[in-house]
Amino acid sequence: MANKSDYIYTDPTEVVLSSGETPYGIYDNDEAFASESINVTKWVARRLGHPVMQLEFDSGSIYAMFEESVSEYSTHINNYNIRNWMWNSYAADTKSTASLMGTGSFEPVTAHMGSAFVLSDQYGEAINVGGDVPLYSGSVTLVNSQSVYDLDTAVPDDHLTNRIEVQRVFNYGPAAITRFYDPFAGSFEQRQMLDAFGFGNVAPAVSFIMRPISYDIARAQAIETNDKVRKSNYSFELVNNQLRVFPIPLSSDAGAKIYFQYKLREDITNTTKTFTTGSVTDPSNVPHKFLTYNEINAPGRQWIRKFTLALSKELLGIIRSKYQSLPLPNGDVNMDGEQLKQEGREEKTQLLEELQTFLESVSLTQKAQNEAEEAEATSRVLARSPLGIYIG
Repeated sequence: MANKSDYIYTDPTEVVLSSGETPYGIYDNDEAFASESINVTKWVARRLGHPVMQLEFDSGSIYAMFEESVSEYSTHINNYNIRNWMWNSYAADTKSTASLMGTGSFEPVTAHMGSAFVLSDQYGEAINVGGDVPLYSGSVTLVNSQSVYDLDTAVPDDHLTNRIEVQRVFNYGPAAITRFYDPFAGSFEQRQMLDAFGFGNVAPAVSFIMRPISYDIARAQAIETNDKVRKSNYSFELVNNQLRVFPIPLSSDAGAKIYFQYKLREDITNTTKTFTTGSVTDPSNVPHKFLTYNEINAPGRQWIRKFTLALSKELLGIIRSKYQSLPLPNGDVNMDGEQLKQEGREEKTQLLEELQTFLESVSLTQKAQNEAEEAEATSRVLARSPLGIYIG
């Protein structure tokens, strides 16, 4: 059992922390942390009354409080970064592992739409212009006088274990534009138009008459409407993977193919993608590390010093609270343990609230609000400012 005198405080002199002097040893190899630990320990001791008052713990206890303070500050900074950039890292960055839990901050992050970009993939996938779901193709062979075909017989056997969703059927008649009369060959209506303009003696094959694009669109619609109303227009009906094609194939159509594109239902509903394996899924595995003390600026270091003092006060108060008073020959000496504990906890709460308030004030959300308010204020100022008169 260790002697009580082993835990009486004396000023440290060794600059380099040896292994085991801090509980976790996170910053033992950080030269800035090792050097600062000496000064912080002496400062905390003086704030607690040493050397006038003896302290009931050794310098190792203050080392532990210093390590905890740096880790606490690092945690809040990392939480701030996660809150701002979590959705840019989601399914994009490699999640943290035990081997990554060292020290060192990351370089600045560039926004890339985050989950909105993933969501846009899903919208594109729904209309077959993007996404990551494979689009397969198949075909059915037309048979004379047969209009209904089972698409399940037109896909590979390994796809039959999943439900297929047909996306597109290529059953189109000739485009209306291909059935326009050649405007350069001289149609009847064009000859009439040439005559109306007094150009009747001009060969229509070498003349050109400009007409608005709406003329061509209206003419194409007229041809398509004619085919739909007066003819058995090319179309299809799809119910439960049963394809009904129109018009009914004739003997001259036998052997021709109608192609279609489809997706597998399992691919569409599958939310786990191979390219996201091992990637960030939630705040617990965003690969942020403990900050290197050397990278922390002056305001951050001052916060850490104050938090170290608050933790040390709380610890010393806990130790002294074991005895309410000490008997002496001429009376008792009352210990200040409860007061130290209360002061330490209040200072911790105040420091954490100040840090949280500051980080909220510099978040991306607050930045956007500040810019909007600044733009609005600038607009009001300019609205009341006289405008310069330009003289050319």
